[in-house]
Order: sequence, then structure tokens, then C-alpha cells
Amino acid sequence: MGNLLGGWRFKEPSTVEECDSTWGSDSESDEPPAAEDDSGIFDPLGPPESERFPAEPGATSPQLTDSPESLPKMKRSFYAARDLYKYRRYKRSRQPCEYRNLRFYLNKIPLVPDGIYIEEILTQWRGDYDKLEHNHTYIQWLFPLREQGLNFYAYELTQDEIKEFQSTREAKKRFLAAYSLMLDFYGIKLLDKTGNVARAPNWQERFQHLNESQHNYLRITRILKSLGELGYESFKAPLVRLFLEESLYHNTLPNMTHSVLEYYVYTIRLPATRRRLLRYARQHYRPAHAFLWGPPSKRRTGGGFSTGAGSSGIRAPAPTPEQQRREERSTAFTRGGIIVSSYDAMMCQDLVGAGLGSSVNRLDGALMFGSARGLRNEYNEVISL
Repeated sequence: MGNLLGGWRFKEPSTVEECDSTWGSDSESDEPPAAEDDSGIFDPLGPPESERFPAEPGATSPQLTDSPESLPKMKRSFYAARDLYKYRRYKRSRQPCEYRNLRFYLNKIPLVPDGIYIEEILTQWRGDYDKLEHNHTYIQWLFPLREQGLNFYAYELTQDEIKEFQSTREAKKRFLAAYSLMLDFYGIKLLDKTGNVARAPNWQERFQHLNESQHNYLRITRILKSLGELGYESFKAPLVRLFLEESLYHNTLPNMTHSVLEYYVYTIRLPATRRRLLRYARQHYRPAHAFLWGPPSKRRTGGGFSTGAGSSGIRAPAPTPEQQRREERSTAFTRGGIIVSSYDAMMCQDLVGAGLGSSVNRLDGALMFGSARGLRNEYNEVISL
């Protein structure tokens, strides 16, 4: 019986629509009640932008003047949708719980491979933007997840460790300090204990850097995921909302638009909160007809109305027989190897394609090892760095 259950696997989603439950219980005219939302945002759209940020001379909402025919046809990423689908659903870790992430946050062990303690990072790294930008090993320790990242020296969270972390005041205090540290790096300040955020005094300089330093978008995805893992789910929506305003309305972070809509929104577990953010985004997205993130169109079938293919209808590529055989021979890597999420694997390819491969290859220790070995995606295919 145990062998039978051990060999059984959940059916993987095969389309973007199967991964996205945002609009599953929504009608265009219905607004979810306030009690349904745990995001920390009580007004569906929040205060007008003109009240939150003073208008700048000559500033206008970004517009694209190209005709619909001249614009490239865009599709949603199946790999991004599946990665966030898996994140939003509970998955128990099978690794033994050694509480390494908690012990790191209690200042009892340093991060590996650099040998730096959390207190040193919190007290000496704030404002050292060059160090925060060019060091690539600390982010997995500051924001742990129940999935392996690119630093195989970092440890995945376990459910027992999460419970212990959430009940440890010292660890939670340092975690919020680490979150504030990274927000400052991005030109944002944490306003209160409910997660509200706003532009920092140096926002112009930092936003310009963030708009041009797109590898930080991967870091932000990890930060948002980690907030949810460690009990700060309600902190996500204010940050995502700010990024939507800056990228779509103020046009200060135009390069971030795709990441906000494709990744950041979908780290939020509550569908009602995702709908509110996407409704706001749809109001300001240009050109409006190219908005891919719902609500899905309806089409009539033989038995009535049904949800259409929606934004993409992209199906996962089926593994070849050879790939299936390799997967059967190699189940999971031990600490001598590396496991990466589909998101990490896809973004590694994007970084190399964008000319950022050199910075990835300069990672110390674990990342150099991962570069030599290569990464493997969900079909056990090697992706060289």
C-alpha cells in the first residue's frame, strides 16, 4: 500500500488557464467584499495617484501609439504560471528539519559560503548599494523558501521550521529588518507594521537603477514568496500595488511591467486580492486590447457559455521517451547537486540571453559549481549557465 501511494503523483497543470484561478469565481460586475481580502488594502483601488504622489511637470500616463497590427503578439508564460501555481499550493518538504534558516536569523550560524552573520548584514550593509547589488549569495538566506534556489549552500524551509520561525519574536524582528533593508535598496520605505510602503527620499536614483537592473526582478519575486511563507502574506499587495503604479501610471519603472503582471501579482494567494490589482492594472495598461491577465473572454459552446482559451492556451511541452527514462533514473539530487524551480531555470536562460550571464558566472562557491554542472529543469534537461 505504501509503495502504491508513494508512486502516485498529482496531475500537473498543462495550460496557463489551469494554473490561474484568479478569475474562476469572479464576474465582471461583482466586487469581492472587504472581509474576503487579507491584503492590507481596504479600498479596491486605493487613493488616487494624484493624492499619493504629486503630479510632476509634464508627466502623463504612458501611451503606446503603435497600431494594433504593428505590435508583436504577446503570450503569457506557462512556466511562470506553473511556478506560481505550485508556490500558492501547500507542498510539504520531505527534507529533515535542521532549522538552519531559523538559526541564521537567530544569529547563531553564518550564511554559507560567505560566512557572514545576519546582524552584520542588517547593521553594516544598509545603504551599501554596491555590495547589495553585486553579492549574489545572501538573498537565498535572507528570504528562504520551500524550494531550492541558485545557491545550493542555502537550505529550503520546512513546515516545522516555518511554524517555529513564526513563533520566534527575535527571528521575525530581524526578518522585517531584512525586508526594510531590501526595500531601501530599491528606493522604497516601509511605513508601518501592516506592510504599507511608499517612495523613499532617494527613489529617483534607485528607481532608475532598478529599471535598468533587471536581475533584481528575480530577487523581488523571491522576497514576495518568502513574505508569504513566513507569515507576512498581507505585506505583498501594498508592494505589488506600488510597482503597478510606478510601472503603468507614473512610467518610472516601465521595464518592470511584465514582471509585475506575470509574476508579482501571482505570488498573492487570495484570488480576490489578485483581481483588485489586475483591475487596477487593466485601467492603465496601454494598449488596452493587449492586456493578457484577465478576466478571460467567454465564448458560446454547444451547451452554453464556457471560458475560452483566454490569454494563451499554451501547453507544456511533453517530455520525450529519453527524458522520461532519465527522470526515472534520477529522482532528486542530494546536496552534491542542485534543484531549481522552473522559474529559476527559465530566468537563467533569460539572463544569459540578455547578456547577464557574465555576472551569473561570477557567483562564488555554489553558483560556480552550479555553472559547471549546469541546471536541470522539470524535464531533467541540462541548462548551461
